[in-house]
Amino acid sequence: MSHLQTRVVSHSRKVCSLYKRALRNTEAWYDRRPMFRYRAVLLRARFDEHKDVKDLRVARQLLEEGEKELFSLQHYQPKQFPLSPGGVAYGRVVEPPDWVLDYWHPMEKAEYPEYFARREQRKKEYIQWWEKSYGKPIEKPH
Repeated sequence: MSHLQTRVVSHSRKVCSLYKRALRNTEAWYDRRPMFRYRAVLLRARFDEHKDVKDLRVARQLLEEGEKELFSLQHYQPKQFPLSPGGVAYGRVVEPPDWVLDYWHPMEKAEYPEYFARREQRKKEYIQWWEKSYGKPIEKPH
């Protein structure tokens, strides 16, 4: 998943993103549930105060101020989900690529005859599809 911005992001989307990041930051600061909920309600009230602002210049300025405030109040060790990038379990489970099965010993393949028969059939179908879509590879003389 890419974190680079590739298209225009609407103002409402930026506000939602700011709210979510501020809420996660609040969650990092207040680990007790009642205190966190109290702070979350206050945060939501602050966002709701300005939800009816029609002037885009004012709304943009409020968004910038909110980004600056969030940056200044950032937690020194933000909470991260275990399977997310930066989490303790991120990338722990390695899924082997499909080509590894080509190097299995014939005795190992004999344990799963139906699977490997279907796999060989699908490999042939894929090669046919590739040649139909892109043509056969051109062999260069050495």
